[in-house]
Amino acid sequence: MKFLDYIWIRVEVKIIAMNENVALRSALDKNLKSAVTTAFLMLPESFSEEDLFIEIAGLSYSGDFRMVVGEDKTKVLNIVKPNIAHFRELYGNILQENPQVVYKIQHGRLEIDKSPEGQFTQLMTLPKTLQQQINHIMDPPGKNRDVEETLLQVAHDPDCGEVVRLGLSAIVRPSSMKQSTKGIFTAGVKKTVVYSSLKLHKMWKGWLRKTS
Repeated sequence: MKFLDYIWIRVEVKIIAMNENVALRSALDKNLKSAVTTAFLMLPESFSEEDLFIEIAGLSYSGDFRMVVGEDKTKVLNIVKPNIAHFRELYGNILQENPQVVYKIQHGRLEIDKSPEGQFTQLMTLPKTLQQQINHIMDPPGKNRDVEETLLQVAHDPDCGEVVRLGLSAIVRPSSMKQSTKGIFTAGVKKTVVYSSLKLHKMWKGWLRKTS
């Protein structure tokens, strides 16, 4: 099971006990580590546990146009806040064992190596699909650079995190567009208009809560 096949499953889906299935457990651990590494690249040098978990939970919404035109933008925050303890249980060991991270558990704070060397190490452990998408975005026409060369350049770029986010968006966006288009034809135009109006109203209320 690949990271980009699994990690986009919404966080609100319960993770079942899989200790009896070694292969599935191994795939889950790999995907959890990939999610952490991806989030690290999009965060500053110092951040809170909540910042990290929000970034991880938001991976599946990167580039999802429904979060722009319909979904309540506080949705990810609403997922994370009541479940901090569960996120900590899920990712705690990974964070404590990662040599690039200083994890101050008592204070709920983390520090990550944001040097070009540190970021290059993180970029090289990303899923191949995401690495290739970053290479596609950054490789100038006619250059045909290999992925490692492109990732080395990105590691030295002050906007490294934004490049990673663009790569994620390019992967998620087609899927979200396909799902929404299918929904329009399945539900019918009239129902879709009503549904969209309700979603926009919900988004507006969420924005008001956030800014008040």
